[in-house]
Amino acid sequence: MDTSAVLDIGVQGLIIAAKLCAPVLITALVVGFAVSLLQSITQIQEVTLSFVPKAIAVSLALLISGHWMISEMISFTHELFGRIPGLLGG
Repeated sequence: MDTSAVLDIGVQGLIIAAKLCAPVLITALVVGFAVSLLQSITQIQEVTLSFVPKAIAVSLALLISGHWMISEMISFTHELFGRIPGLLGG
């Protein structure tokens, strides 16, 4: 197992992590921006007004993209297990 294989696995791990967290983070960003814009327009400064819609939107994003996330993780794990013999030199 050489350093290029370790770096390749690390880069693939970072890419899959970014792909998996993107739907949740982008949803939270968009909903947070929309709620902040609404709060600044109406001058309502309520803490729960920013938290509850964001929590609901993130829950919906997880519900919608959860199956895709699990299938991506399963395929990544299968790929890593398939690479074990090559990494061990066999």
